[in-house]
Amino acid sequence: MKVFLDGKLVDQEEARISVFDHGLLYGDGIFEGIRIYSNCVFKLDAHLERLERSARAILLELPWSRQEIADAVCDTCRANNLTDGYVRLVVTRGRGTLGLNPYQCSNPQLIVIADKIQLYPEEIYSLGMKIMTVPTQRIGTGSMPPAIKSLNYLNNVLAKIEAVNAGFMEAIMMNNQGTVAECTGDNIFIVQKGVIYTPPTSAGALEGITRNVVVEMAEEAGLKIEERNLTRYDLWVAQECFLTGTAAEVVPISEIDGRKIGDGAPGPVTVGFMENYKKKVTRDGTFL
Repeated sequence: MKVFLDGKLVDQEEARISVFDHGLLYGDGIFEGIRIYSNCVFKLDAHLERLERSARAILLELPWSRQEIADAVCDTCRANNLTDGYVRLVVTRGRGTLGLNPYQCSNPQLIVIADKIQLYPEEIYSLGMKIMTVPTQRIGTGSMPPAIKSLNYLNNVLAKIEAVNAGFMEAIMMNNQGTVAECTGDNIFIVQKGVIYTPPTSAGALEGITRNVVVEMAEEAGLKIEERNLTRYDLWVAQECFLTGTAAEVVPISEIDGRKIGDGAPGPVTVGFMENYKKKVTRDGTFL
């Protein structure tokens, strides 16, 4: 497999960065996860726009233009003959000192990895997934704005560990106000009495690309959709629940904290989004 690193494509065994890179030492960097469907890089421009916003928020100057980064993504996919899969786009702060000061760093690293991915088993999409809420809270918006998609994912990793140790594949994280933020790697939606609800970014939710696509699809279909603070009770009594994420796509939820959602099978609104999302992914992207 070829990896794009420091301006060129190299064999994965040769893809190395300095042990003094602050992306490694402190999680000082940003990333995007991007999907490829039938030679189409889905929502590439939206991902690169979010990458630029994350960089601006942490005062990380990108020495490449958006087109140069887009070319690196597409070149890496072509080099690996990848027509369907997943791209991990990473930008690190670069090599620095053992201190925290980012202004002592130089030569930010642009890394592009393109490979196959299957986040969840196929039966999850037909039967629904059982999930749980976990004690680990989402970092408060005053500490780390959720809009910054940074390399420091330890908060999410701890929540994932709690879920896996309890026998679940995904977990819901609350914020310090006791309302729902997001899952460890996905956004969350519920359906109640014909209205679709999702937590606002102010609750600790990432402004996900797939999340935004679902909002657009709902509006196009004339469905009522709202951002609202949600409690665990709201989740427990929801008629439908589903997750969204670049790697996960649209995932139906059958049970939360041991409580069956609806009749325990993917509901009609969820199924509609799953079907329409599949149709949309090759219509709105950058062709290789």
